[in-house]
Amino acid sequence: MTLPEGEDWLEGEGIAAHAQDSAPPTEHRSEAYLSLSPDGTYHLAIGSAEFGNGITNAQRQVAATVLNTRAANILMDFADTDRTPYDTGTFGSTGTSVATVAVQKAAEALRGSLLDVASTLTDVPAAECRLEDGCVQCGNGSITLKELSAKSPFRDKLQVARKAYNSPRTTAFLVHGFRVAVHRVTGEIRILQSVQADDAGTIINPMQARGQVEGAIAQGIGTTLFESMVIDNHGAVVNPTFRNYRIPAFADIPRTEIFFAETYDPYGPLGAKPIGEAPIIPIPGALGNALADATGVRFTTLPLSADRIFARLAESNDTVSR
Repeated sequence: MTLPEGEDWLEGEGIAAHAQDSAPPTEHRSEAYLSLSPDGTYHLAIGSAEFGNGITNAQRQVAATVLNTRAANILMDFADTDRTPYDTGTFGSTGTSVATVAVQKAAEALRGSLLDVASTLTDVPAAECRLEDGCVQCGNGSITLKELSAKSPFRDKLQVARKAYNSPRTTAFLVHGFRVAVHRVTGEIRILQSVQADDAGTIINPMQARGQVEGAIAQGIGTTLFESMVIDNHGAVVNPTFRNYRIPAFADIPRTEIFFAETYDPYGPLGAKPIGEAPIIPIPGALGNALADATGVRFTTLPLSADRIFARLAESNDTVSR
C-alpha cells in the first residue's frame, strides 16, 4: 500500500528479530507407541495434545514419510492417558521438537523390524528388502503387510516404543518488518506493508506452517494495536466482554508477505523446527520501531492505540513549542 494523501500522514519503517529455543530449559520427554495392525495399516499412540496447532497432522506425515505410506494409513490415539504413553505436555514448542521426534524414532524402529520380519518370511536378505505402501518388496517378490502381520513368528517385532527428550535442542529464528503510516493529528496507524521471514528448518506442511504464521501475526497485531485489559482500583476487570475489549477484525489484518528459509535442523523431525509460537513475538517490537521512526516518539507500553498515540504526540508537540 502507498502512503495516504495529505501532509498529516507520517511514514515509518521498523523491524524486530526473535530467536527461540525449540524446547523449555527443563526436563521434557515424550514417548510414542507405533504398531502394524492386522489390516496392514499403522497405529500410533502419542501423548501430545492437538488444540489447533496441527501437531497430529504433522506426526502422521512424519510417520508416513518414514514408513513410505499415506498419512491416512496412520491411525492415532493422542492426549488420552488411558491409551497413550507419557508426555510432559504440549507447550514450549515441544509438540514438534520432542513428541514428533519420538514419532520419527518409533517409525524408523518399526521400519527396521518389518524389514527383518519380511526377510525371515521370504528368505531374502534384509538389505534387499524395502518398505512400500501396503507391502514389503523383497528382491523380485513382495509380501503384503496383511500377510506379514498374519504370518510373523515375532509378534513383538510388529510394535515399538521410542522416547525423545528436549536435549539436544535447536533454536528457531525469525524477523518481522512493518512499513506504517501514522496520522500526526488523530494518532491513527495504518499498516502499509507487513513482511515476516522464518527459519523453521524443513517445512513439513507448507500450508499449515503458513497458517500458523498468519494466525500469530494477527494475534500480535491485536495485542499491539487494540487489546487492553482495564483493571480498576479494586482489582476488577472493567472491560470483561468483547463489546468493550477490542480485538482485530478480519479487515484490520493486512496481508503479510511470508518467507521460509531453506534450512535443515539436525535435531528436529525430518529437519523441521517448531513454528507455532514464535511468530507472534516480534510484532510489538517491529510496530513500535516503525512508529518511532515515523513520529520520533518512543512508546514503551501497549497498546499503540490511536488515543494514546494522539496524547503522546500532542504532549511532544507542546513540549517542542514551549
